[in-house]
Amino acid sequence: MVEFELPETMTEEFLALIPQQRYVINNMLVEGSLKSYSLSIDRSRLWAIFSAKSEFELMEIISSMPLSDYMTPQISELMFHNASEVLMQFSLN
Repeated sequence: MVEFELPETMTEEFLALIPQQRYVINNMLVEGSLKSYSLSIDRSRLWAIFSAKSEFELMEIISSMPLSDYMTPQISELMFHNASEVLMQFSLN
């Protein structure tokens, strides 16, 4: 899990990168390298659950995010991550 601290003041450059960030995040969700992505109501923190084999791979994933230069990551390794969306899916077979 990565907790990102966002800048207190969001510059025009930062704001201009948000659409690109959303595009990359959506692709990561589809690919499965990102499991969840949440923003605090005050827009000061992001929380993301990634799937990576190593911290190096995780840092590569983070560096591919357009806003990575503006965010300070704090990495915590998780033993597991449960989500109701995965547990409650039904097979159509």
